[in-house]
Amino acid sequence: MVKTQQDTTTEQKILDAARKVFIAKGMAGARMQDIADEAGINKAMLHYYFRSKEKLFETIFKELSIEFLPRVNAIFESDLSLFEKIEVFCSEYISRMMENPFIPLFIVNEINKQPEIFLKKMWGGKRPQIGKFLQQIESEIQKGAIERIHPAQLMLNMVSMCVVCIRYGPPGVDLPQSATYPIDIQRVSWVSGVASMRTSRLG
Repeated sequence: MVKTQQDTTTEQKILDAARKVFIAKGMAGARMQDIADEAGINKAMLHYYFRSKEKLFETIFKELSIEFLPRVNAIFESDLSLFEKIEVFCSEYISRMMENPFIPLFIVNEINKQPEIFLKKMWGGKRPQIGKFLQQIESEIQKGAIERIHPAQLMLNMVSMCVVCIRYGPPGVDLPQSATYPIDIQRVSWVSGVASMRTSRLG
C-alpha cells in the first residue's frame, strides 16, 4: 500500500515537472533528461514510469481534457442556442489551451493523423453529454440555417479553429510571431468566425 502511494506521488511529481518543461521548451525541444532533472530523479526511474516522451505528453493531455470535461458538459447541456454554445465552448477551450501552450501543436498533429481516435483521446475514454447539443444541430439543419454535418466533424472543426487561432494568431491581426496573443482578441476573432459561419453555413 505504501509502495502504491509512493508510486502515485512520484508519478505526479514527474507529470508536474513535464508540464513545466513542455511549457518552457515545447514538445519538440523537451528531452527526457530535462524532465528527469526537473523532477529530481534519474532518467532510469523516469523511463520506469513513462517509456517515452510521447506517452508522458499524452498522459498530460488526457488529464487536461478530463479536467475540462465537466465544463464542456455544462456548456452543452445549458439553455444557450447552438451558436452561443459554440462561441462559449471555443472561448473556454482557448483559455485552457493558453494556460498550456505546448498542447496546440500536439492537437494539430493528432487531428491530421487520426481524427476519430483523437476525439476519444481528448475525453480520456469518457463521453461529453451532448444529447441536447445534437438536437440543436438537427434543429438548425431542419430550419436550413446550416448544412447537414456529422457532430464529430463539427467538434473537430471547432477544436481545429481554436488551435489555429492560438498557434498562428487571430485572423487579420498583424502581430510578431513571438507575440503572446491577448485572450480577448482571440475571443473576438472566434466570435467573428462563428458569425460568418451563420452566413456561409457549416460543412
